[in-house]
Amino acid sequence: MNEEPKLELSSLSQDISSGGRTVKVEIYRLEGDEEWALEIVDEFNNSTVWDETFRTESAALTEAKKAILEERVASFIGPKDGKSDGKLWK
Repeated sequence: MNEEPKLELSSLSQDISSGGRTVKVEIYRLEGDEEWALEIVDEFNNSTVWDETFRTESAALTEAKKAILEERVASFIGPKDGKSDGKLWK
């Protein structure tokens, strides 16, 4: 019987709000892995996932905050229905 791999969610995962909009910064890894993944999820459950992984949880959080500061929270908010019209919304 195959068991689903378990995710380890970082305690550094958090919500970040700006301009009346909020995104969830999710930092996680597969149980037993050393590297951390980074994902930003908007209020409509659209997500932006980084291709690269991070050696530490804090490095992933720093990258998320840097991206949000440079690009603004609104750039991580996708369409309500989760369907893209082919245009970049980020």
